[in-house]
Amino acid sequence: MLNLLGQVLPAAAALVTIPFLVRGLGTERFGILSIAWVVLGSSGIFDLGLGRATTKFVAGSLGRGEHGSIPELIQASLAAQVGFGVIAALMAAAVVPFLVHRLLKISPALLSEAKVSFFILAAAVPVMLAAGTLRGALESTQRFDIVNAIKVPVNVATFLLPALALAFRFRLPVIVGLLALVWVGAAGGYATLCRKFFPDLWKEVSVRWAVLRPLLVYGGWIQISNMLGPLMTYLDRFIIGALVSVAAVGYYTPPFDAITRLSILPGSLTATLFPAFSSSDAAGSRQRLEDLCVRSIKSILLLLGPALLVVIIFAHQILQLWLGADFAAKSALALQFLAAGVLLNSIGVLPFSLLQGLGRPDLTAKFHLIEFPLYVVLLWALIGRLGIAGAALAWTLRVAFDVVLLFAAVIWLRFISVGQLAGDGIRRTAAALVIFGALSAVAPLMGMPVLVQVLTLGILLPAFALTAWIYVLDIRDRDLVTSIAGHAFTAVGKAN
Repeated sequence: MLNLLGQVLPAAAALVTIPFLVRGLGTERFGILSIAWVVLGSSGIFDLGLGRATTKFVAGSLGRGEHGSIPELIQASLAAQVGFGVIAALMAAAVVPFLVHRLLKISPALLSEAKVSFFILAAAVPVMLAAGTLRGALESTQRFDIVNAIKVPVNVATFLLPALALAFRFRLPVIVGLLALVWVGAAGGYATLCRKFFPDLWKEVSVRWAVLRPLLVYGGWIQISNMLGPLMTYLDRFIIGALVSVAAVGYYTPPFDAITRLSILPGSLTATLFPAFSSSDAAGSRQRLEDLCVRSIKSILLLLGPALLVVIIFAHQILQLWLGADFAAKSALALQFLAAGVLLNSIGVLPFSLLQGLGRPDLTAKFHLIEFPLYVVLLWALIGRLGIAGAALAWTLRVAFDVVLLFAAVIWLRFISVGQLAGDGIRRTAAALVIFGALSAVAPLMGMPVLVQVLTLGILLPAFALTAWIYVLDIRDRDLVTSIAGHAFTAVGKAN
């Protein structure tokens, strides 16, 4: 619940500030800012897989009661992160001139701003990597309230700071510099909390190869996914900038960022489940994890499915209301493709997290190695033919292929049985979504007035919720929903 709330607030900040930023910066400067967001939000591209490895190994030590080994694990991971971060920063700075002058189609008037902004991003890499390891150590304790006390303000500031800076007419490099300073503060905050939760962390400083080696072996496979996963998520923006224009990136980024923000539910679940998978694997309780994973899939489909179907059906109207007629005309088809991909990706993150938590990160890495060259070819071809809609279609097709591979792997390894996945609850969930989608599409397809379409949705959404409660959820699911709702109302009451 805390992870979910922790991702809702940044999503709300993005929803409010993006239209203001697009108008204030212009589509080209906003395109550059969106690339900065990609770098700051994807520090795992430069990571050695050590952030996730730290969570995995520290959680395992906690599960086995081996608290004395934890300080060495964190120290070894942190030393490797900082050292490699400096190397990565120098490499990133070296490619900035090529990126600005040759790869991206940037107007001459913006070349200087773009170059300085990208140099600032390169300098921030070591700090982001250090923050990742420290956060990973904290997440192993499953105290997500403490982690979110820093993570949420950082993610909210990612959107609010540019808007505030724009109000003071700051230039783009200043905006990017402020975002980098936020990460400096985050790293300091995580370090302070680590000293609180691991009091012996700095009593003795020792970086031993015997401790670092298993972290690097596990993290090496994680690193492949950490590099290729975000790269396959955000590569489309760079290819759009190269084949079409940076302005086209500005038309692609808002719908992409908005729709992928709906992944906050599976994201919050997997952030919680990964250390649970790791510690429970150490304790040998896999049967419980299978049931937990299947129930999570059903919950994601019930909660996200209706929302994403509404986006697919009413994409043009949503964009016109949010960003105007120009965006609606140019981005609606892309948004529809992306919504379908987000639904698939939302259920795919669960077997992904299960494989990594139970010690098989090599499989997720190998899948990404298979997908990457196929995706690049598909992306280049479809962007050339369909523009930003082609980028969205390529991303969705890649996600679909990834989900098939992930579920095939967890079934093959017997982490989840076919019987569980094809169980009555999943079948009823799928049937309810198909019926809801078909009925929701009737009014738009028949060209009915907007008011009639809104009223139809107003009837169908509560009808879907009631149907799910009666026919899809079992007693344990209902108790879980009731508990979550109770905690939510209690939190709101305390806030007021």
